[in-house]
Amino acid sequence: MRYFLSKFAPSVFVVSILLSTLPSTAANQGRGDDEQFGPVVRAYLGYLRNEQEVVDDRVSRREVNQAYYRRNSNRIRALRQMAIRIARESRNDYLPELEAVSRDEMVLLFERPPRPETLREGEVLRRTFRFLGVVRSGESFYVFARLDPYEQSELSEKDGHEAPIHEVQKPGTPGLTRARRATSP
Repeated sequence: MRYFLSKFAPSVFVVSILLSTLPSTAANQGRGDDEQFGPVVRAYLGYLRNEQEVVDDRVSRREVNQAYYRRNSNRIRALRQMAIRIARESRNDYLPELEAVSRDEMVLLFERPPRPETLREGEVLRRTFRFLGVVRSGESFYVFARLDPYEQSELSEKDGHEAPIHEVQKPGTPGLTRARRATSP
């Protein structure tokens, strides 16, 4: 028995050290994967990590029920997947403002929600959102990018509609300034 313990003790010691480092390695792996992105994308992914910690904390304090926890954890996962997809495809350190909603939450974004089965990737809805796709993360989330004011104005010009006054227009385009009254000195 003594021979057995003396021969395998170093192996047991090494295995126990390796097992004790696994949780920290797994926790850092998500952060390590983020290193391939620029500071803007990394900041957004960090924001999503923080949001998940908040949801985890709220469920641990029994402030929210399991259904709320699952839905929001799945939403965070869907946003993360879409953000990584955009960053990899564009190879750019920029992300639009992303919104992920389930089928029954479409009314949060649209007064008259579209039927999800009719949505096409890249389609612009109400000159406000671009549909990016469906992410299945526990349930289906429809992910949209909010158009910035420049994109909204550009779409308005293409459609031949005058942009609302609150939208930013390019310098020199009519609609933002009014003619001055000419007075004689």
